[in-house]
Amino acid sequence: MTSDSPRDPEHAPATGRSRRIATWLAVAYGVGVVLIAFWGTPVDAGAGPWLGRVIGAAHRLGAPEWFGYSTVESLSNVVFFVPLGLLVVLLAGTRWWWAAAAAGLVVSACIETGQALFLPARTASLDDVLANGLGAVLGAVVGVLALAWAAHRRRP
Repeated sequence: MTSDSPRDPEHAPATGRSRRIATWLAVAYGVGVVLIAFWGTPVDAGAGPWLGRVIGAAHRLGAPEWFGYSTVESLSNVVFFVPLGLLVVLLAGTRWWWAAAAAGLVVSACIETGQALFLPARTASLDDVLANGLGAVLGAVVGVLALAWAAHRRRP
């Protein structure tokens, strides 16, 4: 298989359709990120009691003790940035998967810096930057797989 083959996931291009869809989704996602990241108080503040009951029930059903609020928060940060990685790959193509990872780290670092400087009720964290970066990488992987699958399906 040559490197120009549409079956080569490293070279599966973004299509006009994937770019149009990704552009609209990126705008909506970007608005959501800004609202969530720069809300004056933690967005999960009202969910604390409910989340505590869910975690307590999980422990009674056998979940390990390390599974608690901090684990849920960290996993939420990972999931929150999966769309960013996916959208970057859908916009730029699989050759730019690394830009999705970089975008996750840069956007997250900007958010955490903004929270530290301007939102005293929020807590900036390097752990959040790393979790968000991981989410962007996972999203990029999904994007690479999606474009490779689409390229394979377009092949005659």
